[in-house]
Amino acid sequence: MRKRGHHRQTGARLEAAPRTNVLALVVPLRAGPHDVVVREFVAAAISAAGARDHALLLVTAEDGPAALRRAVSSSVADGVVLMDVEAADPRVPVLLGLGRPALLIGVPDRPRGLACLDLDFAAAGAACFGHLAGLGHEHAALIGSPPAAYRRGSSSATRLARGFTAEAARRGLRSTTLAWGNTHRKTLRGLDALFTRQPDVTAIVVHNETALPAVLAGLHERGLRVPEDISLVTVCPESLTEHSLLELTRVAIPARELGALAVETVIGQLDDGTAPGTRLLAPKLTVGASTAPPASPA
Repeated sequence: MRKRGHHRQTGARLEAAPRTNVLALVVPLRAGPHDVVVREFVAAAISAAGARDHALLLVTAEDGPAALRRAVSSSVADGVVLMDVEAADPRVPVLLGLGRPALLIGVPDRPRGLACLDLDFAAAGAACFGHLAGLGHEHAALIGSPPAAYRRGSSSATRLARGFTAEAARRGLRSTTLAWGNTHRKTLRGLDALFTRQPDVTAIVVHNETALPAVLAGLHERGLRVPEDISLVTVCPESLTEHSLLELTRVAIPARELGALAVETVIGQLDDGTAPGTRLLAPKLTVGASTAPPASPA
């Protein structure tokens, strides 16, 4: 776990305003590659808030900064948890202007003193490539989030990709990063393009929970056995791998832990008036049956 910074909250309003014991949770409404993460996070946050005699006010990210401003400035919410943070997130200055405790799930390029909490996705990407390199793989591909996530500057998507490619470069090995839509057809087309253009790829890392079933099916349809012909690592919630026929090597996204920690962090800010800087949870890679040394050339 890494923590950086500790800042005194600004705004005398925190001391003057009576507490409502309501926290605003800003969640992405759009369907995306990490829907299970969002559901598990929200469920854990609701449970943690209830245990502390607090309620959560759900605000959809699609409502924009104006809805966020209304929810907090009207004194409905004591503090804010903001999910799906982007690199240049336009909501950061709004939060700063509200003068209430806030927590970002993700790390923007400029947090500007706001507290941040997330899995260390850069370290997760590096751990995935490092595990594969340790088995002898020299060229691995990352199937990441859809292109729209990278265009938005999605914090988790970009940080994991950076960690993956940086670890490959550090070892003097090759990496390929791919992004396509979440449909089964697009995944199959993407796999065909990958193996046509990069036939020496011997391992795949999937950071897209929606695409994972299609990747597994696509490899099977193409006669590629896991892990005999190709190794597979996934970055997703633990719950998605519990019923898999093959135990997958994985880095679990601790959505439930993050949801509970988010609530505790904001309540802590309300209690003592400090913002705890950036806290990144260390990734844990669990080795399953889906990774092995690369097959020897025929």
